Amino acid sequence: MVIQFVARRMSGGTTHQHIELLWWKNPSTGATEKSSTIAELVKWIEEQNGEAYTEDSRRNRAKVYVRTPAHGPKYLQTRADGVWTNNLPALPER
Repeated sequence: MVIQFVARRMSGGTTHQHIELLWWKNPSTGATEKSSTIAELVKWIEEQNGEAYTEDSRRNRAKVYVRTPAHGPKYLQTRADGVWTNNLPALPER
């Protein structure tokens, strides 16, 4: 399944590591859901080959990847045209 992230909630900061929750949409059904944790989304991407993306106002897509830092938990970040981008923190706040 492929999903599109449409909104986020931050906790304790403004970087990718501070994203607490993500809301997503299933483009094939239009259904919108909220993730329980970022850890669940990381697991879904890594273990179930889940795919996710963001889309800007011009309908440009950026694929979401799992990042593994030297310290701390894994987090999600977008990559577009070979460059790590800030599309997730730029999503609307909920």
